[in-house]
Amino acid sequence: MSLSFVDRSSSSLPVQFVGQSKWRAWLREQGAARRGWLESTGVAGKAGDFAVLPGRDGKAAGAVLVLPSTPTLWDFGALATRLPAGTWRLGDTAPVSATDACTAIGLGAWTFDRYRARKTRPGPKIVWPADADKARATATIEAISMARDLITTPSSDMGPAELAHAAQALAKQHKAKISVIVGDDLLKKNYPMIHAVGRASTRAPRLIDLTWGRESDPKVTLVGKGVCFDTGGLDLKPAAGMLNMKKDMGGAATVMAVAAMVMAARLPVRLRLLVPAVENSVSGNAFRPLDVVPTRRGISVEIGNTDAEGRLVLCDALCEGASEKPTMMVDCATLTGAARTALGTDLPALFCNDDALADGLLAAGAAAADPMWRMPLFRPYRRLLDSKVADINNVSAGGFGGAITAALYLQEFVPDDVPWAHFDMMAWNNSTRPGRPEGGEAQAARAIFATIEKRVTR
Repeated sequence: MSLSFVDRSSSSLPVQFVGQSKWRAWLREQGAARRGWLESTGVAGKAGDFAVLPGRDGKAAGAVLVLPSTPTLWDFGALATRLPAGTWRLGDTAPVSATDACTAIGLGAWTFDRYRARKTRPGPKIVWPADADKARATATIEAISMARDLITTPSSDMGPAELAHAAQALAKQHKAKISVIVGDDLLKKNYPMIHAVGRASTRAPRLIDLTWGRESDPKVTLVGKGVCFDTGGLDLKPAAGMLNMKKDMGGAATVMAVAAMVMAARLPVRLRLLVPAVENSVSGNAFRPLDVVPTRRGISVEIGNTDAEGRLVLCDALCEGASEKPTMMVDCATLTGAARTALGTDLPALFCNDDALADGLLAAGAAAADPMWRMPLFRPYRRLLDSKVADINNVSAGGFGGAITAALYLQEFVPDDVPWAHFDMMAWNNSTRPGRPEGGEAQAARAIFATIEKRVTR
């Protein structure tokens, strides 16, 4: 079923939104026939209840959706799959803006059908509300849907080259500049860690580097972990741990979505997007446990575990991103199971070296129903990364505080005077909820975009 938005319609049916606490009063205003219909269909005024309302002629005359006492945009996403074919106009969505409500509906209609026989059924058409920002909603829907598509695509069709092609298409769409450093050229250009992690794959590693905007505008740098599949390397994952590793490039897809929104909105920033794209594979030339590998910053790293590869490819990219002294730098990564153990799958962990940036991200996340939770860069744990033969180890002994030590490792490659935020995220919806179908997800992308927007337009 396909959903679309239309500018106007001579005939459309109304969708009413009724707060849970106002249901009884609303129900009393309906005729006996309609009350009987709602009772017979089990609509009792619980948050999330939905019904098509019949008219006197037996045809649909409208629809009603019951909202919780404090609704968010996601509550409106249910309409994407519950409205039947036809043309519909939205009632008052307050306190959620019409723009956000339409965004949730559009995101709720996302499906991943690349590998299925296409049997598209006519879907509902939604008339754009007069007060909706069509351009903003459309840009958000397209950006998040792009990220979801990239994350959900199997690694057989989403390797480093394909991820680079997606970034090139994004650059072409917005007239951005892009370069891609591939294979052994990474060594020539001094990205040794990206090369070390990706060299065992038959699909060459690469660094994607996109720039957009005027040089004189505030610099904003986005870095995303682009591990297109993670076997764990020689520290091989068990089968269950490898099953969904196609999503290990979810951080890259997320920052690509943020970049798409920034460019679509034409924010006054000089944007830079850096994505180290690799496949962590096993072969005769794979990097090994206890190897010592140099980095772009000159810090030597002892490899305590080849399955902690995300922080390795990120460290070279973060070093390069920080070299321009951006006003803010954000990285996104599906980095540690420890973050998921601590916060679950829906709540990305935020680590940040700048309180003002962290406060802005947290406030934006709360306002946009795009939540996150700040965790500490607890410096005493840095000792857990000490190595006897190199400057640092990529993992800590014992595994305690794994999300924190991973963030502390990354912090070694970011100067203190660069405001930096690191997101450790799931990048996946394990089940379908309104507006958020099962599959890849660009967690925190809308919050990051809103933070950038506020910092450069205030």
